[in-house]
Amino acid sequence: MSTPSSLSFVPSLEVKGLAYAYPDGHQALFGVDLTVERGERVALLGPNGAGKTTLVLHLNGILAGGVGTVSVAGLPVAPQNLKEIRRRVGIVFQDPDDQLFMPTVREDVAFGPASAGLRGAELEAVVRKALERVGMADFADRPPHHLSFGQRRRVAVATVLAMEPEILVLDEPSSNLDPASRRELAEILTALDVTVLMVTHDLPYAMELCPRSVILSQGVIAADAPTPELLADEELMRRHRLELPFGFDPTARPGRPTRNPDAQ
Repeated sequence: MSTPSSLSFVPSLEVKGLAYAYPDGHQALFGVDLTVERGERVALLGPNGAGKTTLVLHLNGILAGGVGTVSVAGLPVAPQNLKEIRRRVGIVFQDPDDQLFMPTVREDVAFGPASAGLRGAELEAVVRKALERVGMADFADRPPHHLSFGQRRRVAVATVLAMEPEILVLDEPSSNLDPASRRELAEILTALDVTVLMVTHDLPYAMELCPRSVILSQGVIAADAPTPELLADEELMRRHRLELPFGFDPTARPGRPTRNPDAQ
């Protein structure tokens, strides 16, 4: 029998030998192995068509029927567990408008917990806590379509946090954000006490938020390393069609003072 202390050592995510082909015969994954420990923030990188979306859709059972296993907090992703798995795996889509459909922010954030049976003061407390975690508590009664894009993305994160997930999956979280919204979201995400798997092409954002990065390429894990080390490997990056913005140095340490060579 598992004890609370032993459960803390169970990874948030464990993928073993995952292979998957679509009905048209296209093989998207070829035996993926990936373990993400509790509390880790991991970036999932790779070119378009690498299999990233296919992998993510296996995490909550939207795709199934391939070879291999996926477990979330020790619970196998299997038909009998799907209700609980989908509570534990919170996916924040690239477009927040895919998640926000209720008349007010409060109702959007309440939708999941209410569907799970929460009511009254308990439901209100969950909604308030989720909105506070993303800095949107003052906007609870606003219609989502009256918010800025960055604010809507933060509300979309809150709708997932309200379900108290084991792992938060973010699909291109920095896309279409202005610099201030990008920074605000980064501050929110780094403060969260949940496991994060971030799918992104924004390599500086991966560097800022995720100490570890994984490259998925042609359906296999091609690299798994600390993010600065991985991004500094020019040959690896070139081979997997990943490019850093001009002038971005992954070996530089943020906040490190620059030495003036003319100073005495």
